Amino acid sequence: MGKGKLAKFADMETYENVFQYPYSVVEHVPFEMQGHWHEQYFHNDHPIVLELGCGKGEYTVELAKLYPEMNFIGVDIKGARMWTGATQALNEGLKNVAFLRTNIEIIDRFFAEDEVQEIWLTFSDPQMKNPRKRLTSTYFMERYRHFLVDGGIIHLKTDSNFLFTYTRYMVEKNALPVDEMTEDLYHSNLSPLTTQLLSIQTYYESMWIARGLNIKYLKWHLPKAGVLEEPDVEIELDDYRSYHRSKRSSLDKAK
Repeated sequence: MGKGKLAKFADMETYENVFQYPYSVVEHVPFEMQGHWHEQYFHNDHPIVLELGCGKGEYTVELAKLYPEMNFIGVDIKGARMWTGATQALNEGLKNVAFLRTNIEIIDRFFAEDEVQEIWLTFSDPQMKNPRKRLTSTYFMERYRHFLVDGGIIHLKTDSNFLFTYTRYMVEKNALPVDEMTEDLYHSNLSPLTTQLLSIQTYYESMWIARGLNIKYLKWHLPKAGVLEEPDVEIELDDYRSYHRSKRSSLDKAK
C-alpha cells in the first residue's frame, strides 16, 4: 500500500531537495535563495532549467539524469504528487535536482533576473476557459521575462490540440523565434538531439499515446524586449479534459 498524503507531506518537510512556499504563506516568508540557487543549493554554475507544473516530477528527474551538466527544478503546488520525484532523486543521489512547491502564478518571486536558462511546460492544463491562466499566455511570458535569460528557451510538450494551437498563434503573433515544432512528436523528423531529449515519457503521456492522441511539441525563444500581444483568434476546444474525462463545456471554440 502506498503512502498517504499526510505521510508524504511529513517526508517532504525533511527532504533537503524540496522547498515549500504555497501562496498562503509566501507573503510572510521571504525566499532568501532567490538569485542564489547556484551557490546555496547546487554548488555549481551550471544552467538552471525549470519544469513548471511538474506533477510527479518524472520529467524533472529524467532530464537531470540525461543532462548531469545542468540543474533542474520541478515546480508544482501538488505536494503529494511531487513526493514521487523528490524521493527518487534523493534515493538515486541526484544532486542536480530540486523541487519547489508553490503556485506558478508567483514563480517570479523565487528566481532573480537571468537566473534561469530554460523552461519546460509538460502537459499543462490547457485552461480553455481562461487565457490568463494558460502557462503559455503572454501574462506568463511576462512573468518568465523577470528571471529567464534574454532569448531563453521555452519547451511545450502537450497532448492538447487547443493549447498547442493557442501557443502557436501566440508565438506567431509576437514573432518569437521558433527552433522546433511538430503536431505529431513520435512520427516527425526532428534533430537527433531533440529526439533524444523528447524520448522521456511520463505515466500520463503513455496513457494518452495509448488512447491514440498525438503528442505535440513546440520550442521557442523569449527575448526580453518587445510588447507581447495575445492572439485574437477562436480555437476549437479539445473534446476531453483529461484521461477518461469528458470536456467541461458545451462550447465548440474559445479564444
